[in-house]
Amino acid sequence: MNAETVPSAVRRRGIMLVLSSPSGAGKSTIARNLLESDPSLELSVSVTTRARRGSEIDGVHYHFLSMREFERLRDSDALLEWAEVHGNFYGTPREPAEAAMADGRDMLFDIDWQGAKQLSEKMRADIVSIFILPPSMTELKSRLQRRAEDSAKTIETRLHNARSELEHWREYDYVVINDDLDRAFSAVRAIVTAERLRRDRRPGLFDFVSRLLDERTE
Repeated sequence: MNAETVPSAVRRRGIMLVLSSPSGAGKSTIARNLLESDPSLELSVSVTTRARRGSEIDGVHYHFLSMREFERLRDSDALLEWAEVHGNFYGTPREPAEAAMADGRDMLFDIDWQGAKQLSEKMRADIVSIFILPPSMTELKSRLQRRAEDSAKTIETRLHNARSELEHWREYDYVVINDDLDRAFSAVRAIVTAERLRRDRRPGLFDFVSRLLDERTE
């Protein structure tokens, strides 16, 4: 039995895996690779007031809500975190996250430092937060340019914002420098494995050890 399968043998509480980074540092790629390699890891689906794009599926990419519906969730404390971005509102529903934790399922949150801070304030014991750093600002700029998705002005804005975001690296449990994607991904996988094995996340150990102590070997 390897380290990846040990947690399934003992009842445990799930983890809320938070990945944050400046745009272009590799967070989304690492998140996608994690989801593809680990079927037991679920992506937290946010709610948003933004209009649905043609390629998006309601309930898969986002839960698309009216402003009134969003305000009702926000005002009833049904969101673990929320933020306004470019005039649209985004948030993380509380109920599915809490149900997953209690059921021993792990959820992945691809959010910025503001969302991570709000999550930590409400469910600190369940959070495992990882900040992804670029190897240099020059490389970060090159990655943004290679994506060919943004104008030169937008790239400069993203680089400016990145400096502010980098100031929050100390608020995270772990920091991974993405100078090599395979190495960075392996580091994140190792963190997930270790956190799943933590004693305080595995209440089933009490019964497991009791059975060990009661077991007769004669």
